[in-house]
Amino acid sequence: MSEKTFHFISGLPRSGSTLLSAILKQNPRFHAGISSPIAALFSGMLGQVSAGSEWATQVSVPQRRALLRGLFDSYYSVTPNEVVFDTNRVWTARMPALLDLYPNAKVIACVRNVGWVMDSIERLYRANPFENSLLFANEAERGTVFARVETLAQRTRLVGLAWSALKEAFYSEQGKSMLVVDYDLLSQRPQDVIPLIYKFIGEPEFKHDFNAVSMDTPAFDEGLGLTGLHKVRSKVQFMPRSSILPPDLFEKYAALTFWRDTVGSRANVLMVSPDNQVPSAKTTKASKASP
Repeated sequence: MSEKTFHFISGLPRSGSTLLSAILKQNPRFHAGISSPIAALFSGMLGQVSAGSEWATQVSVPQRRALLRGLFDSYYSVTPNEVVFDTNRVWTARMPALLDLYPNAKVIACVRNVGWVMDSIERLYRANPFENSLLFANEAERGTVFARVETLAQRTRLVGLAWSALKEAFYSEQGKSMLVVDYDLLSQRPQDVIPLIYKFIGEPEFKHDFNAVSMDTPAFDEGLGLTGLHKVRSKVQFMPRSSILPPDLFEKYAALTFWRDTVGSRANVLMVSPDNQVPSAKTTKASKASP
């Protein structure tokens, strides 16, 4: 069996990672889905064999690499596809390790105005009024929209953790292996965005049908108390709407959209050309450090 090629999908929640996976998996060579357990297994195993563990002295760095690669090989051993996209929001915080294990791997980071990320999660919460979503630990966290949004924004919670990991990767030396894809651009111009993703990962183009995408994981979503979390409409399209968040709350989080300023970053960011017609991937250059 030939060795698989691994790439990674990460970034912010509610920012198109499920939509992107639904599109990519139309290609019979590709495997893509919702978040897998590998990131959690990765962290757990590393914790058992590195500093702070009684086993650390018995497991060398080469052995650790082999064990961690073995997680991917074992988990995807039943997957026939040649190219695997593993999805998890924490991968952007693991890029030094990922690129050590897979030097040619690419990370596709899906992003969206953070105000709209919060709005989207709040909509799902309100659409499931008879569930105590597992996103919140107690009544104090879920009590009001202000409490819910502030909880999600904490550095160790759903949005705050993903945002922090993304920003770390964006300004890191590994940033050149990351492509930032904005949800609005993907949903409005998939016919332009997807070929650029293929070019970034070095794969031959494939003709996708943007009117017949599919993804739904009802059992997983219901387990979180958020029915519809990973359901994708069959037609890729942008659906404009007004925010349901209080205006001041929306604006507070909309201001966190740092990836629009590429100064100091090595990351690749999909941008619209000056004539606003064709998006292109811009490779940004990190500013030189002071001598």
